[in-house]
Amino acid sequence: MSDQVLVFSRFSKKLLARIGQRFDLLDTYGAPPLEAFSAAQLASIRALITAGGQPLGADVMDALPALGAIVCYGTGYDGVDLAAARARNIAVGNSPAANAAAVADLAMALLLATERRLLPADQYVRGGGWASAAASPLMSAPRGLTGARVGVYGMGEIGRKIAARAAAFEMEVQYHSRSRHDVPYPYHADLGDLVAWCDILIIAVRAGAETHHVVDAAMLRKLGAGGTLINIARGSVVDQAALTAALADRTIAAAGLDVFETEPHQPGALSALPTVVLTPHIGGHTASSHLRMQDCVIANLAAFFAGQPLAYPVQA
Repeated sequence: MSDQVLVFSRFSKKLLARIGQRFDLLDTYGAPPLEAFSAAQLASIRALITAGGQPLGADVMDALPALGAIVCYGTGYDGVDLAAARARNIAVGNSPAANAAAVADLAMALLLATERRLLPADQYVRGGGWASAAASPLMSAPRGLTGARVGVYGMGEIGRKIAARAAAFEMEVQYHSRSRHDVPYPYHADLGDLVAWCDILIIAVRAGAETHHVVDAAMLRKLGAGGTLINIARGSVVDQAALTAALADRTIAAAGLDVFETEPHQPGALSALPTVVLTPHIGGHTASSHLRMQDCVIANLAAFFAGQPLAYPVQA
């Protein structure tokens, strides 16, 4: 059988170039498969590549009767209906930890940008405020990082790297996750207790039904008026409307966000708030991370077409 692979999500040609050297790619360019190709063309497709956060349900699987493998480009797989895949004997793979260092780096960049108010400082210089000694509330002295209390929600590969980076900045680190890990940081069995303790909450948890909107208005009140929220996980973990209100009425102080509920659309009123730093889901977007993710995709597809178990199956 041909090693044809359907590209389900929209990817740039550059990101698919190495994969295309090994496999015959049928690219939907983000369109529904049956709009991009005929049923006859899709009938023999045995594998597809997807962005893990994009919804991929039973209807898509049923449109691909020969489908045997769903390979996620990246760590996430929250968009894939795993129960539907299991029911159809479709293997699901991802790229575990391939971009963990890059995502952790961006978490720290957002933390620094919010805590040291880099965007207001940049505008203060560019707008002439510094030269004219103009008064600016956002240029008041921040608390600083040394000794600040950082709560990490999620202690997987990304969470561990964030914690290590925060500790290197002489910050105090504690964490919450589904279970205790062998790490040198105190553990909170209850997320609310961690949030009440910390100055800065960094969300690094995997998205799922159990984490949907877990950071809500009540949790933000626990974080408090001096608190900062950093989210590099998934937008669904935070109630975005509650976050917008909490920032507007100063229930919390600031937020650094790489992910949103309605990506790629602008996150509404959050965009107008000077205490918010926004980036377009670029946590894992480095050249070295993409090479590692592509290696995982190629290894998963090669194993599948060789009749072997996926090299990096989803562990869920």
